[in-house]
Amino acid sequence: MLKSKTFVKKTRSGGVVKIVREHYLRDDIWCGSEICSECKQETTVLQRDVCIESNLCSCPHYLIPDTNVVLHQIDVLEDPIIRNVIILQTVLQEVRHRSAPIYKRVKDMMHEKEKHFYTFTNEHHRETFIEREPGESANDRNDRAIRVAAKWYSEHFKPFKSTSDGLEVVLLTDDQGNKQKAKEMGLLVLKCEDYIKSLIANPELVDRLALTNDEKNDISKKVLFPEHLPLSKIQVGIKAGAFLQGTFRASRDNYLEGTVFVHGEGEESTEVLLQGLTNLNRAVHQDVVAVQLLPRDKWVAPSSIVLQDEGTAKDAAGEEEDEEKALKTSAAESAKKPTGKVIGIIKRSWRPFCGMLNVSQIKESTRHLFTPADRRIPRIRIETRQSSTLAGQRIMVAIDGWPKDSRYPNGHFVRSLGGAGDKETEQEVLLLEHDVPHQAFSQAVLSFLPKMPWCITPEDVAKREDLRELTVCSVDPPGCTDIDDALHCRELDNGNLEVGVHIADVSHFIRPGNAMDQEAANRGTTVYLCGKRIDMVPELLSSNLCSLRSNVERLAFSCIWEMNNSAEIVKTRFTKSIINSKASLTYAEAQMRIDDTTMNDDITKSLRGLNKLAKILKRQRIDNGALTLSSLEVRFHIDSETHDPIDLQTKELMETNSMVEEFMLLANISVAQKIYDEFPECALLRKHPAPPPSNYDILIKAAKSKNVDIHTDSAKALADSLDVARVDNFPYFNTLLRILATRCMMQAVYFCSGMDSDFHHYGLASPIYTHFTSPIRRYSDIIVHRLLAVAIGADSTYSDLMDKHKQSALCNNLNYRHKMSQYAQRASVAFHTQLFFKSRGVLNEEGFVLFVRKNAIIVLIPKFGLEGTVFFESRNKTSPNLVFDEEGPTLTVLQHTFHIFDKVKVTISLDASNIQHQKIRMALLDPVIPGVSVLAEDPEPLAKKSKIDC
Repeated sequence: MLKSKTFVKKTRSGGVVKIVREHYLRDDIWCGSEICSECKQETTVLQRDVCIESNLCSCPHYLIPDTNVVLHQIDVLEDPIIRNVIILQTVLQEVRHRSAPIYKRVKDMMHEKEKHFYTFTNEHHRETFIEREPGESANDRNDRAIRVAAKWYSEHFKPFKSTSDGLEVVLLTDDQGNKQKAKEMGLLVLKCEDYIKSLIANPELVDRLALTNDEKNDISKKVLFPEHLPLSKIQVGIKAGAFLQGTFRASRDNYLEGTVFVHGEGEESTEVLLQGLTNLNRAVHQDVVAVQLLPRDKWVAPSSIVLQDEGTAKDAAGEEEDEEKALKTSAAESAKKPTGKVIGIIKRSWRPFCGMLNVSQIKESTRHLFTPADRRIPRIRIETRQSSTLAGQRIMVAIDGWPKDSRYPNGHFVRSLGGAGDKETEQEVLLLEHDVPHQAFSQAVLSFLPKMPWCITPEDVAKREDLRELTVCSVDPPGCTDIDDALHCRELDNGNLEVGVHIADVSHFIRPGNAMDQEAANRGTTVYLCGKRIDMVPELLSSNLCSLRSNVERLAFSCIWEMNNSAEIVKTRFTKSIINSKASLTYAEAQMRIDDTTMNDDITKSLRGLNKLAKILKRQRIDNGALTLSSLEVRFHIDSETHDPIDLQTKELMETNSMVEEFMLLANISVAQKIYDEFPECALLRKHPAPPPSNYDILIKAAKSKNVDIHTDSAKALADSLDVARVDNFPYFNTLLRILATRCMMQAVYFCSGMDSDFHHYGLASPIYTHFTSPIRRYSDIIVHRLLAVAIGADSTYSDLMDKHKQSALCNNLNYRHKMSQYAQRASVAFHTQLFFKSRGVLNEEGFVLFVRKNAIIVLIPKFGLEGTVFFESRNKTSPNLVFDEEGPTLTVLQHTFHIFDKVKVTISLDASNIQHQKIRMALLDPVIPGVSVLAEDPEPLAKKSKIDC
């Protein structure tokens, strides 16, 4: 049966085109139930024996949720007890249109056999398809379609009631009008909340219910926040220039402050400062908001006070008013920033948050505050009857809404993750909090792995350059199993040197568009945690078939240069190849070979040649203005049985680290130029923007405090200034200065060449750059491999590869995944640092003041690569004994003045008094300041790498 609709449409050129849309209706779409003998279905999803007991529906039953139930109660539907659910095509299409993440979760449930979720294509069934009536809204038409489909199921199962214990179909809706109309049609219809509360022996499921709008508005009578403007008014205001749209970023250090990052046209962007709860107006970190700028005379400077929400459950804001007054101190006009207020929310970025329950002190109360692990997220008020069970557990909570009369948002319990402090639980928390995809690879992904045993075929040999006889070796950190790169160096007959960088040919195994490719694109990067690796690709590839291990034949993509002895490139070529690495060395082993004059084998000669050229290349880069920055990376020594850290030390960099880095950089630059020359519109490149001059303020002030001048006119000026920055009797000064310079840098990002005009990499002083050398652990490199393969005629192209808009969207995801993986790695180091100090007790160590705040100093402990905040005030009000000079910057506490880079001595210990936020406590030993309270806060590992971007 065919339905068709004909209409005319005006084209951009002014013409008129006739469009005919055909909609096919069928009568062979089956119900999906085991009880049905009428439908001629080969497979069924819905069970005959439905084992779920309800006080409101005593007979066996299937569930049909409407669109809003799926959107708002997805956490309930995901519970294992909810099974045998019919998802209508109408509902699925609406969910897909309104929320991509929830749509994916629904699709995942459909693929779980144990859930018995069945998709019924009611929009193509002859008896359930309905036309939209004149004057009927799209929403009302869809509600009617859901009711019609539910009625069809109810009638369809009537002949089988005698054999199925009276099977019923229950329509779940929270829409009162929809419910009333369903009752008039004779349907069994229930509110989702009423149904969940009626389930026997499953009271804990009630905690997962999202609050309805009625409940959200009945928490308190006192209005605490301004009303949000509707989206229609926001859009008019943005178009008129009265409002600005941007992403809200909450402060980690001050819960009463945040910024809105406003994207301008081209490269221009600005930040709007927000201060005070009223101006923040219920924005949550990463929400897209509309802001209105305040008059210039009300602009303020960012606060230097560190404030954290102590989480009293009251909505009264007396203490907060005092704290807000403390923010508003006089500041120089030059320090003031554009300041505004949130007038509306354009898009919420809410997700389930990890944290812990603050159990209410009121006996038998079901309402409690949840404290998220991320300090940028406000506390969330939830209702639960499991508070005694959940106390001391890490749990997940979702936000349902934030009424204007509630100090905190309202939410609901999602699930428990395990006991706080447990290693597996804490690792799960940090992966979830940083949105790291870490589920096991699906069967769909694994089905695209090569069949074992695998070997290189004659066809592969015929298409590739055979480099198996070359003396190729890899140099990596200890314990590395995902070996991306290997190198060789040999002398040519003409006296020049041939140098090769050989990279694992991952793109040979991962073909465009299949399930494994899609999964790798979504993950974006491998995430390295302490003692654990979250692979971007399945282990068979990452640690075996793609890994360039020694003494096995492997497929590679090679970048080969001919160089003279001054490291000048004579010729460059790229080729798909077959290699056989002669050795898998650690940095220390390679360094030992280079330094040992008694060793003169081919591998050692190759390493010495590489090292000699690398030194020249590095000198050339630095002369061109490349930056050599610094940070402290730490390495844990893990107990083989308990997996607890037993030692913690900063990593030492050797010449061989720099050797590998130089040739990876050179390969990346060579490939970047090649793919851009071939594909100027769709090359995937990487750039490092120059920091705005204001970023260097703290570096310049810090250097000037030691009578050292830093010039920041260009990368070369900065590099030259850092090279000569010295202070007598202070050998660590230059390292501290470079650590501080690292903090001034912008984030390097991926971009599509056809969507940007600024390619420059500031840190490397290179006009063009990309990532080619790590395809096992970075998806960007796989795309670059595909582009390079097409450029040299080694592979065919495909549409998405040449689509600059799709490449740009991919770059956005890669930038996000890369950033979150860095944060996850930092959190993993912080947690293992806590475990280390838990077993070590109290330690006394020397440190340096890295930053000075209005009421605190941030201290760096070089030995452990830690930095932590030491407060000199109570949490409630600023101490009169503190004098902060922003120009210095300095902080005077009683008679002692702290400057940046001052040497201090501290005691370090683990403070486990707050199980939610255990912290390393730093207390000052020297200088001694009597009569002032000293608090410590969460030291963090230094996460910035000295390797700028290879």
